[in-house]
Amino acid sequence: MPDESKYFVVKQKALPEVLIKVAQVNKLIETQELSIAEATEKIGISRSSYYKYKDDIFPFRDNVKGKTITFVLSMEDETGLLSAVLKIIADYSANLLTIHQTIPVNGVASLTLSVDILPTTGDSARMIEDIEQLHGVRYLKILSRE
Repeated sequence: MPDESKYFVVKQKALPEVLIKVAQVNKLIETQELSIAEATEKIGISRSSYYKYKDDIFPFRDNVKGKTITFVLSMEDETGLLSAVLKIIADYSANLLTIHQTIPVNGVASLTLSVDILPTTGDSARMIEDIEQLHGVRYLKILSRE
């Protein structure tokens, strides 16, 4: 059965350069009130490339307020690491909805969290980056955004 997903969350490093440039053009148009022609010239892509993808890419943080993000992380069995993850979520004023941690096997545990992103929550993309940067976090994968 084919995968019928319409949306994917992809890290910036996995995106083709043209999509990153389209996002940059969108930001210039929004923040500096430039015309499409001015913004595409400034960023260095053609207007046809911009028009092809303009409605298909947006920064993760832009449309996430009022949403629930579920992510899983693989983390080393270190004292205080779970507390550090939860502190980051609290520091960004997000609301933890669910938490499930497996028993560590070979010194590694899996942690699944569902986090409610409130209107008062800080930059959720930065929150996820901060969690990823913690010593002992091996990887973080976003499972869903509802």
